[in-house]
Amino acid sequence: MNIKKLSMHVVSMPLKQPFYTHLETVVNREVILVEAEDEQGNTGWGEASAFSTPWYTEETVQTEWHIIKKLLFPLLKKNPIRHPEEAYTLFSSVRGNRMAKAGVEASLWDLFAKQQNKPLYQIIGGTKKTIPVGAAAAGKTTEDMLERISFLKKKGYKRIKVKVGRGFDHDVLLAIRRQYPHLMLMGDANSSYTQDDLNHLKKLDDFHLMMIEQPFSVEDLWDHAKLQKEIRTPVCLDESIRSLHDVRCAAEMNACQVINVKYSRVGGMSEAIRIHDFCYSNKIDVWAGGMIEFGISRAHTMALASMPGFTLPGDIVSSDYYWEEDVINPGITVENGMIHLSELPGIGYEVNRNRVEKIRTDYYFQ
Repeated sequence: MNIKKLSMHVVSMPLKQPFYTHLETVVNREVILVEAEDEQGNTGWGEASAFSTPWYTEETVQTEWHIIKKLLFPLLKKNPIRHPEEAYTLFSSVRGNRMAKAGVEASLWDLFAKQQNKPLYQIIGGTKKTIPVGAAAAGKTTEDMLERISFLKKKGYKRIKVKVGRGFDHDVLLAIRRQYPHLMLMGDANSSYTQDDLNHLKKLDDFHLMMIEQPFSVEDLWDHAKLQKEIRTPVCLDESIRSLHDVRCAAEMNACQVINVKYSRVGGMSEAIRIHDFCYSNKIDVWAGGMIEFGISRAHTMALASMPGFTLPGDIVSSDYYWEEDVINPGITVENGMIHLSELPGIGYEVNRNRVEKIRTDYYFQ
């Protein structure tokens, strides 16, 4: 791929409004933008999507910075690769740190697609030029949730995900169903429950949710399997799925019916593609999750969601949902709950370098 230069840009922007979960309230989003440049001056962009604190995964922006600078960049410099898939194998000498790996690998996929003069979604086997999308409503009160859902419905989002948890579920869902009886609705628990909540979780069947996402701890595949036997609502796994191996284990245990695929969480696009292929072959529903991303990562997720196995609307919102101004031009737009993929090479969007420099807090290149 003739990589000449590798760079990291740490950027930080406030969200237009806070994003609430029972684990963390995100007010300001900090990420690392990764840039790969070849000898001909082509540039590819990725996004290392860990949060500033380790509430979602063990990684943070600081750990990503260290791993990328000290290990991943030097590996690429010493071991020239011909295809982005080779980076997955190359990085396997570094245990874990999947989000750091995914950010670097994503920049290589974007660069490779540009070198081939093709859109990324075509390079990875995507077949859909238009994809349905949903959004997450996260609020502190029932009134907050209803207000957010009203806003999202007016924007045309096909599916709404609401953040639920112990003590903040039944009454919220009841109010939503009374107002929106036919809404495509799912609940995201972010590991809020335990096996002690089994009888309570059975009651959530009454709300006809599309799925309940990650009700138990990341490590509790077996408990998810026991739960799925007891409830009609499909269980969706998110944080528990970090690799194709995890998917195979979950499938063997019947621990879920749906899997949320985030390329950043599983170590990169290469592993996300393998997960898609396995689930597609085994008739397991998948959808593309979001990470409160900037436009670069969201564009990568859009390419992934164009693959044939992604039949459920993903968490892929318009640029103006989170940001006053995104880091890409033009911004991503949602029209009647759909996104039309760009036919331009790579991720299909130009990075606004002036915007990046304005919000950048640190920079490194090698």
